[in-house]
Amino acid sequence: MPVLTHFAIKKALETGEIKITPNISDDQISVASVDLTLGNDFWVYEKQLGPIPIKESTNYLDLTRHIQSEEMVIKPQETLIGITKEKITLPGNICGWLEGRSRFARLGLLIHISAGLIQPGVDNHQVLEITNLSPNILTLHAGERICQLAFQRCEGEAKYSGKFKSQ
Repeated sequence: MPVLTHFAIKKALETGEIKITPNISDDQISVASVDLTLGNDFWVYEKQLGPIPIKESTNYLDLTRHIQSEEMVIKPQETLIGITKEKITLPGNICGWLEGRSRFARLGLLIHISAGLIQPGVDNHQVLEITNLSPNILTLHAGERICQLAFQRCEGEAKYSGKFKSQ
């Protein structure tokens, strides 16, 4: 299944096959991906007294507090939740792969722990599981191009209707 390159991405955006709102600038479109920016909404984990059950019914919102800020400090070995400024709308025959940017990975910043697939047919902002793997304190900045999104054509069509369809 092919990955969309620069001109295919531009064409898909121009025709409305792929929608990104607010509109992105041309310099956010790379060779085979689009840079997405960090929003100003964060969810910080609260220390829990007991173990957290890993079950379908466990909700990270019950374990975090919401903070709106233009900057967020993330300590070594800390994980927090962020969200992209951009809302992504994909047709049923295109999925996406969310990845960090190497310039920040080299500083120890992990953008998603394991949830990099963006399902075909989504219409939402992307939630980022941001982890600081470095020994240093890092500061996140809203509006910074924090991650990249690659697009891939699917064999067949589908529409995501799962638990996080409206995030």
